[in-house]
Amino acid sequence: MRRIVFIATVVALALIAVGIAIGARGPDAERPISGTALDRASAAALAHTGGGRVTETEVADEEGYYEVEVTLADGRQVDVHLDRTFDVLGAASDEENPDDGDNDD
Repeated sequence: MRRIVFIATVVALALIAVGIAIGARGPDAERPISGTALDRASAAALAHTGGGRVTETEVADEEGYYEVEVTLADGRQVDVHLDRTFDVLGAASDEENPDDGDNDD
């Protein structure tokens, strides 16, 4: 009987931990854009940056409804923030320089 109570307690605690982890992320946390929304968001972001390659997307970004990361030909990355109707709210270049490595030349 003690073994059953112990197992039930362990299972209950595991389920609670999983629920907390899922709840902390929220329903849209780091969910990529998909379907026709991906096509429209990508087109808007690439038009804004003047080209490049879409390398990452996210729904429900903290700075807009959509975020599209564009990698430019020179290796710089720009995060383009869009509203629900795919209008550009703004863009931010990543701070890291792609040529900055860990080597100490």
